[in-house]
Amino acid sequence: MTKIDIISDAALKNGIRQFLETAPDIYMAGVSVDTVIFGFHHDKLKVLLLRFGNTPYFVLPGGYIKKEEDLDDAALRILQERTELQNIYLEQFYTSGNISRSNEKVAVELAFKMIGTIPNSNWFGQRFVSVCYYALVDDTKVNPVTEAFFTEVKWFDINKLPRVLYDHDNIIQKALKRLQADLDEKLAAFNLLGETFTMLELQKLYESVYQKKLVRTNFQRKMLSLGVLERLEKQYNGKSHKAPYLYRFAQTV
Repeated sequence: MTKIDIISDAALKNGIRQFLETAPDIYMAGVSVDTVIFGFHHDKLKVLLLRFGNTPYFVLPGGYIKKEEDLDDAALRILQERTELQNIYLEQFYTSGNISRSNEKVAVELAFKMIGTIPNSNWFGQRFVSVCYYALVDDTKVNPVTEAFFTEVKWFDINKLPRVLYDHDNIIQKALKRLQADLDEKLAAFNLLGETFTMLELQKLYESVYQKKLVRTNFQRKMLSLGVLERLEKQYNGKSHKAPYLYRFAQTV
């Protein structure tokens, strides 16, 4: 699912300038949040990205922390504003603090082209340390939302990403590695497979995250050994073919 809003250069400029006037009074200086939102649909792993203005560059969904707001609450709010999803499992996985990340030349040039002369108190000119979260969602349930800064919200295949700004490509790769490491433990929290599912459906989810094919017998043995699945009794329908077992996550998970 993709959301595109056609925004005039004048509207884009006014929206950014309005933000610059109000941001110092609303948000904490020097700290931001970036969220890597992975989508799983049709056996594919995707990443949700936002087009930066009317440029060919994209960025991760992110934002700033209100002065009277907890960090985790800010991350959840930002994600909800971008997707309109409510019940989302978020995991903090990384803090990006490279001194050069906030001064990327391309981003500065793009901002200058969009709004002209940047005020001396420019919010974007300061150094930001970004606290990074990841989430795994069903992309069919996402309702992308655009705003003045971002004119398109789009899912991209994890292996076919567009040009991104700042260090967001590095953040995405770190998020993928963390997701791979966490998947066994956090699987039930993501709640992607419905109340019941087959072992094959579960294997396809793992293959999308690990980006490789898995041996069916080895995978089944591993998943059953984790103790997170409950196998249900088969529901026979009188047909000759053998129906697969259905599973659900054990209530103790």
